[in-house]
Amino acid sequence: MAGGSFRLPVKKGGVPLALALVCVWVLRVFIALYVAALGLFLIGTFGFFSQTRDPLSGVFLMPLGLPWNRFADLAPEPAWPWLAALAPLVNVAFLGALCRWVRN
Repeated sequence: MAGGSFRLPVKKGGVPLALALVCVWVLRVFIALYVAALGLFLIGTFGFFSQTRDPLSGVFLMPLGLPWNRFADLAPEPAWPWLAALAPLVNVAFLGALCRWVRN
């Protein structure tokens, strides 16, 4: 392409195909990070694999669940850790809906 500009392949809706691929990979990486953080939370909370119980085991779930885990204060205190663990699923749902919208 001498002298021309590079353009990404575009599908019917005008959205570049590369954007759809990036969206899918961001979703996959987010899900992988969530599974890893949830695993660390469960191992640290219940002491699986002979680990000592750690009250800070859910610290990796906090940034993944923002801003939804900020609403956990509205629930009873015993539910806070579980709501913080499930809050990233709201972001997964939003990312999944966004990726579906970009692909269609």
